[in-house]
Parts: sequence; structure tokens; C-alpha cells
Amino acid sequence: MFERSTPVMPIWLEEDSTPSAFPPVALALEEPNGLLAVGGDLSPSRLVYAYRHGIFPWYSFGQPILWWSPAPRAVVFPQQLKISRRLKRSLRQQPFEISVNEAFAETMQACAMPRPQQPETWISREMQAAYTELHRLGHAVSIECWQGERLVGGVYGVSLGRVFFGESMFSLVSNASKVALVHLCDLGYELVDCQIPSAHLTSLGAVSIARQAFLTLLETWCDVALATPDPLRTADAVQTN
Repeated sequence: MFERSTPVMPIWLEEDSTPSAFPPVALALEEPNGLLAVGGDLSPSRLVYAYRHGIFPWYSFGQPILWWSPAPRAVVFPQQLKISRRLKRSLRQQPFEISVNEAFAETMQACAMPRPQQPETWISREMQAAYTELHRLGHAVSIECWQGERLVGGVYGVSLGRVFFGESMFSLVSNASKVALVHLCDLGYELVDCQIPSAHLTSLGAVSIARQAFLTLLETWCDVALATPDPLRTADAVQTN
């Protein structure tokens, strides 16, 4: 373990630094929780290295790239996903057509739209371009919910082995993003990273684990190929609150 005898400032990453130039995540700040490094770029190699080691970018317009590894870490174990009775009824009614990776860029754009509780977005054009390239390279996934030809909900994130690192979700009609999450959890992942705990995530079965426990899970599952997805689960197969 690393001991802090004096305050530690996040390291500055040059754009031409190697993808592995991040400091050990044990040196992430406690306040703000998890801030580890500043700068660098959003190249595919740096993003893949970062996620593989429990680090992700999150910053606002006008800021340099900020890299984070918060503790504790919010995760969902797909087998423990909680589905409310209301959502279970929605799954039985099958109000949406579900697709995988048919509209990645559109899903990101929808997630970036302003919301009443979030008028500004961190999903900048730079972020959209970077993750769309990750998607082209096979390292990012989207689950989409459709009503006819209208995209009404979805979730996207980074996919490494059997770990899905959730980035954002959106819903234009009731339950659309939750339905997308249910179907995501049927694709064979062993772990879904939710980054930061929230009451909403807890209601869906998310739990908080220590950073080192999270890193151990990444070591276990990031290099294990995703199995062929089983048929999408029926409403009777999911846990009810």
C-alpha cells in the first residue's frame, strides 16, 4: 500500500505519454473521490488500458481530461440484478424491440441530450468520437430499445472480456433504459461497472465494493472471452423486489 504523508496532487499526463503512464490507482485522491490524473488523450489504446486498470475519464466542457478511480466502486453482478414488479410486467408485455450495436452513435447522442436534472452534458463531441472509435474496434457496446423506427432508450459502455463498464443510459419512455439494462445483463457478462453509487443503482441491485476487490475482479474477467449470449431472459427468470 502507498502511504500519504503529504497531500498528493494528480499527475499530469502529456498527450504523447504512453497509455500506461497512469500512476497507481492507490494514489487517487480522497477528495474529490478518485481523481487520479489530468491530461493525456482519448486514444483507443489509452482508454482500453485505463478501463482495464479501473480508471475512466469524466470531465466537463472547458476542463482538461480528468481520470478517476473512485472508492468504493458501484457494481452490478448480473445474476443479482433486481427487477421491480412494475418492470417485470413491462418485460412480459415486451413493449420494445431490442437490438445490440445497431445504433451505437445514436445511443451516445441521445445520452448526451440535456435533461431537466442535468442541463449540461459531459458527453462531449470529443467523447462521442473517441467511444465511437472504440465501438468500431470492438471495445464498446450499446443496447437499444425501439418502438417502431424510433429509438426510445438504451445504454452504452466499454466491453472488455466479461466486464461491461457502463457509461450512460437514456430513456424517452417509461422503463426503456431499465429494459436495456436487463437485456445487457443477459449477454454473458460477469460484472457491470456502475462507477459511482446512487440510490437509483442500488434499487437495481448495485452494491459498493472496495477498489482492490474491483481490481481483482478485473484481473479475473477482463481477459476471459464473452461467451455466446444465452437467449434473452424471460420475465419469470428475473429477481423480484
